[in-house]
Amino acid sequence: MRKLFLFLAILITAVAGALLLSTPAHAADNWSQPIVTLGTSLTDSQKSGTISTLTAPLNGASYNTITVTGDTLVKYLNPSGSSFTSSSGVWSSAAVQKTSSGINVQILPYNGKNNITQITADQYKNAALTAGVTDANIYVTSAVPIDGSGALAGVYAAFAQNGDALNQKQVTAAQNEMSTLNDINQANKGKDGYSDAQLNNAVAGAKEEMAQKGTSISTGDITTIVNNQLNKNNLGTIINNNQKQQIINILVEIRNSGALNSSSFKEQASKVMNDIQSNAKGIFDKLNTQENRNLLQKVLDAIGQFFQNVWNQIVNLFK
Repeated sequence: MRKLFLFLAILITAVAGALLLSTPAHAADNWSQPIVTLGTSLTDSQKSGTISTLTAPLNGASYNTITVTGDTLVKYLNPSGSSFTSSSGVWSSAAVQKTSSGINVQILPYNGKNNITQITADQYKNAALTAGVTDANIYVTSAVPIDGSGALAGVYAAFAQNGDALNQKQVTAAQNEMSTLNDINQANKGKDGYSDAQLNNAVAGAKEEMAQKGTSISTGDITTIVNNQLNKNNLGTIINNNQKQQIINILVEIRNSGALNSSSFKEQASKVMNDIQSNAKGIFDKLNTQENRNLLQKVLDAIGQFFQNVWNQIVNLFK
C-alpha cells in the first residue's frame, strides 16, 4: 500500500510539473523589465544617445530593447491609411515601463532639443488609451526632427512582444484619432482660450462617459457627450462644426473598434484626464473663472439676466 501511495505521489508531482512547464507565463510576468524601442534608421551614435535619453527616467533599472523597422510601421500603421513600406525609415523611439498608475507620457528632449515636432504628449496618451494600452509610463524621443506619428508603433510592438498583443481595430482607431486631434490642434494653435490640453481632456472625458453607457451607446449619445465635453472645457465656440464632427467620427470608430469592451477602459480614461489636468493645472484652474469664460457662456448669462430683469419688472407691477 505504501508503495502505491508513493507511486501516486510521484505521478501527481510529475503531472503538476509538466503542466507548469507547458503553461505560458501570464503577460504581466513578462513586464519585469521596461522595453526600449529603437528606430532602425538610427546611426550607432544616435542609437547610443537615444538609449541614454530614454533610460534616464528608469533610474538604472535593467531593460530590454527591440528594433522598430519599416515592417513594424506597415503592420501597425498602414491599416489606418499610412503608406509605409519595408524600407521606410524610423527614427522616433520610445521606452515603455509598466506601472499601476494609468497612462503617462513624456516627450524627452534629445541633446536638449525636442525633436517631436507635432504630436503632443496628451495626444499620445489618448491614442494609447484607445489602442488598449493600460498602466504604462511611455517616454518618447527622436534623434532627428520628425512629426512623431510613428512613435507608438514601437509601443504596440513592445506590448505584443510581452504577450499583450493589442486589437488592430483599436490600434487603427488610435492612429486615426492621433492624426485628427493633431490636425485640429494645428488649426487652432494660438487662438485665445484654446489649448491642446483642453481638447485632449474633452476627448478623454468623452471616452469615460461612453464607457459608462457601454457598447450599445448610440451616435446621438456620442454627439451629445462631445458637445457637453467641449463646453465643459470652454471649447464650445472655438472648435468649429467640421472639427466637432471629426471628433464625433473618431469616437464612433472607437466604439466600433471594441475598445469599450474592456473593463478597465473607463478607469484608464479617468486616469488620463487626471494626468492631463495635473500637468496643465494653470489652464484648468482658470477655466471656470469669470475672466476666462467663453463667449457662449457670457451670452447665455446675459440672456438669463435679461429675462430675470423682465420677470422682476412684471412682478413689481402687481405689488
